[in-house]
Amino acid sequence: MSEEKKNEKELKRIIIYGSDTCHYCIDTKVFLKEREIEFIYYDVDVNLLKQREMLIKMQKINMSVDHLSLPVVEKNGKLSMNSGEFDDFLKGLID
Repeated sequence: MSEEKKNEKELKRIIIYGSDTCHYCIDTKVFLKEREIEFIYYDVDVNLLKQREMLIKMQKINMSVDHLSLPVVEKNGKLSMNSGEFDDFLKGLID
């Protein structure tokens, strides 16, 4: 695979930083699975390297970590988190 294709594929992927004890995180995974949308999931409670990666990405774009709300989702290279109506957050993942 060419480097350009690889980078393009990485930009289109969805990464979920969540917790197995978070019902929003579980619901997000179910929502994507039901729609057969591929994603990568990291439990930031147990994977501290991925927790740190998530926090660094948030800080780089000045996203507040003071009111962190899981899941934090990276889609097409952009971060978002559920900070309002959960159904709207989910719909934004498939747009």
